[in-house]
Amino acid sequence: MIIDVHAHWGPWFFTMDVTALSLRAMDRYGIDVAIVSATEAVVYDPPRGNRALAEVLATTDRLYGYVTVNPRRLAEAERDLDAYLPTGRFVGAKIHTDYTGSPVTSPQMRDALALLGSLGCPALVHTWGTSVLDLAALCEETPGLKVIAGHMGADGYRHAIEAANGCDRVYLEPCWSQAPAGRFAEVAAAVDPRQLLFGTDSTLIDPASAFGAVAAAGLSEEVAEQVAWRNAADLFGLPSPLSRTTGTDSQAM
Repeated sequence: MIIDVHAHWGPWFFTMDVTALSLRAMDRYGIDVAIVSATEAVVYDPPRGNRALAEVLATTDRLYGYVTVNPRRLAEAERDLDAYLPTGRFVGAKIHTDYTGSPVTSPQMRDALALLGSLGCPALVHTWGTSVLDLAALCEETPGLKVIAGHMGADGYRHAIEAANGCDRVYLEPCWSQAPAGRFAEVAAAVDPRQLLFGTDSTLIDPASAFGAVAAAGLSEEVAEQVAWRNAADLFGLPSPLSRTTGTDSQAM
């Protein structure tokens, strides 16, 4: 069983067309379930992208959704959260700090994460460099909040270790297009394995990158299972592998 907690649905503004690739990429790599945000919602128009994603999620049980939240359009975001979280097909929120111009230290982010904490809604937040430390500090101050540090800080992965060790409601996932050798192994050896998740950034990045990083980390069978699916299932309240028949497991990593 493999759950990808950082994936996307819909075309990007780059010179490629990935609209239909989500499920095909999952099949190629044995990913059973992916939690996706709508690219349109992340980059352009959150309400329209969230609405389009809701229509897609109604057609498959292999995709769950993030409600994309723009902290600078919080009333709009609150309406979408109220509309989509009760469906059970959306299980978290996605915030991209760069595209929305909302650094983790901004008052807009503070308000957005307070709202998500009050709803018990896990948030996948784009982090880079030292921003992962800011996210952990804000999470520690915000009742009920659980956050996934997207890219586990990218080049700030050693800061991500400090962040996760400082707040047990911070989760880390490894996707990054330029990850150096040994990065995930170093993180996995230094933090509570219950705070590790698997994310690929598909379809923006080929899942091979994240698979290679995790496979090279030399995880024990128990930790590999936690990373592959168990931690994500617990965090998002997803079905156990006993209810699925795809036949993939953490040994694929």
